[in-house]
Amino acid sequence: MDYVERIDRVCKNVIEPNSIRVDKEGVFPHEAIAALKQEGLLGLISAKPVGGQGQDLHAAAQVILRIAQDCPSTAMVLCMHYCATAVLEAQGSDAVRTAIANGEHLSTLAFSEAGSRSHFWAPVSTAERIGDTIHLNAHKSWVTSAFEADSYVWSSQSLSQTGSTLWLVASDLAGLSQPGKFDGLGLRGNASTPIVAQNVTIPADCQLGQDGKGFDTMMGVVLPWFSVLSAACCVGLCHGILERAIGHVAATKHIHLSTSLADLPTIRAYLARAKIQTDATATLLQDTIVAIQTERADTMLRVLEVKAAASETALNVSETAMRVCGGAAFRKEAGIERLFRDARASYVMAPTSDVLYDFIGKAITGLPLF
Repeated sequence: MDYVERIDRVCKNVIEPNSIRVDKEGVFPHEAIAALKQEGLLGLISAKPVGGQGQDLHAAAQVILRIAQDCPSTAMVLCMHYCATAVLEAQGSDAVRTAIANGEHLSTLAFSEAGSRSHFWAPVSTAERIGDTIHLNAHKSWVTSAFEADSYVWSSQSLSQTGSTLWLVASDLAGLSQPGKFDGLGLRGNASTPIVAQNVTIPADCQLGQDGKGFDTMMGVVLPWFSVLSAACCVGLCHGILERAIGHVAATKHIHLSTSLADLPTIRAYLARAKIQTDATATLLQDTIVAIQTERADTMLRVLEVKAAASETALNVSETAMRVCGGAAFRKEAGIERLFRDARASYVMAPTSDVLYDFIGKAITGLPLF
């Protein structure tokens, strides 16, 4: 599994050294993406016949988890790229698949809309066929890697007004605009902004899958990939913040007592609970991957549970790290408050935890999800 060695090398040499600047300046992690490209990791899940690594969801989750220990912004950029790639592997052209496999093309999802909020599966934007072209109009509310990625896997209402349809949309097309730059609390380097499409024209052959069947792809491909990789990002963040917190309490001394913070039973208990929560969520993450790969009967329940559980764990563990490290955690150089801020994102990222709790409740009480 040499991709494990490659991602560890990229993290140590590029991602971690740039993580503070990415957060402080709110800049897109160009150096990290270039290094991932050089190591062949942008094409990790691309099929071998088009030049990719031919790896699976398990490998993608490992890579995301490792990156998130140092820079969740970079992890989320790659998460969205892998989600888009999973769609394109199933429904995209050989040309774009080959470009991704070769590390020459970064993609992302453009699903969430101002009109349907966190219900990403229900686009209100439109697509209209005029001759051999499609005209798109939309107000996308959040697009990771907006105007940094080369393309968007884009959702709209179907041409027939029944269901939804997916499209491959180049990011440099006329009619696409960015209302403003991202200046958020956390994940400050993932260039997540709204995108407005005003009569954007694309060739009809940019359609991904059948007209009106976008929902099937969203639920069957995108939701499992996004839930698992988002959870991997949360678990990696927990590993990263716990490592920093444990290092701090072990090294910080009460000189007059000849003890460290780690000698305090209360602090050890807080860290123990955080470690248990992290390990339990990591186990759920692995079980979810197994459920997906073996098509187990409880697969959809696990897909719904894993993001909600991981988001909650990230909130709790990051709060514990701030608590046990005290005033030192507020200093930028400790790296703890940065991950604390990043941990707030997954909970409100569509599908939000509250939406997932509702879905899980429906699933376990025998009610239809939609």
